[in-house]
Amino acid sequence: MSDSVVVGWIDTAEGQAAVEAAVEEVRRRKGRLVIVHSSRGGDEDAATVVRTRDALAELEARLGAEGLEVTVRDYVRGNDPAEDLMDVAEKDGAALIVIGLRRRSPVGKLLMGSNAQEILLRAECPVLAVKAK
Repeated sequence: MSDSVVVGWIDTAEGQAAVEAAVEEVRRRKGRLVIVHSSRGGDEDAATVVRTRDALAELEARLGAEGLEVTVRDYVRGNDPAEDLMDVAEKDGAALIVIGLRRRSPVGKLLMGSNAQEILLRAECPVLAVKAK
């Protein structure tokens, strides 16, 4: 197992909360941070894709300037985000996965599935789930 912390990121308050918690863990462990963004593709307009990539580049630069070792993985390959996140964590031998949670109704979970639930149930390493303030 490595000293890496893998965090699932989306450009939301929940995604930011996950990154903040992951940064704390990386500093505590003196490890490295792997930021994973995953989208299915095909349903995002070009402006959204550019905005997301710019936000990831800004995040990587800011955290790198703070002295953290950061790797960004941005996937658009049709997988569920949970699959991509767990795949990165497994291949990297991650010590921890960090995810942000948002409120969903029971019906919403039933109809849409839950990446968080999938990660919590199937991940091979510990998972830290955080909520936005």
